[in-house]
Amino acid sequence: MAEKRKYSRKYCKYTEAKVEFIDYKDTALLKYALSERFKIMPRRLTGTSKKYQEMVEVAIKRARHVALIPYIVDRKNVVTNPFEGL
Repeated sequence: MAEKRKYSRKYCKYTEAKVEFIDYKDTALLKYALSERFKIMPRRLTGTSKKYQEMVEVAIKRARHVALIPYIVDRKNVVTNPFEGL
């Protein structure tokens, strides 16, 4: 029988940092939940708890509305580090 794969447990970065509220203006906190194309990463990939994932989603949507984070990124010019200019 095949051996079970042992994956490391994913911990919520926001719970470890004891963050009470995720502000849309703090792009350093939001970058952990965004992919290189500025898509919101799912909980199963980031390890974020449900409470913080909901706060992150609201904060990212507000930051997009205020133009702190772009809605879409050009598919041909994908930036290696999208937070360099912020």
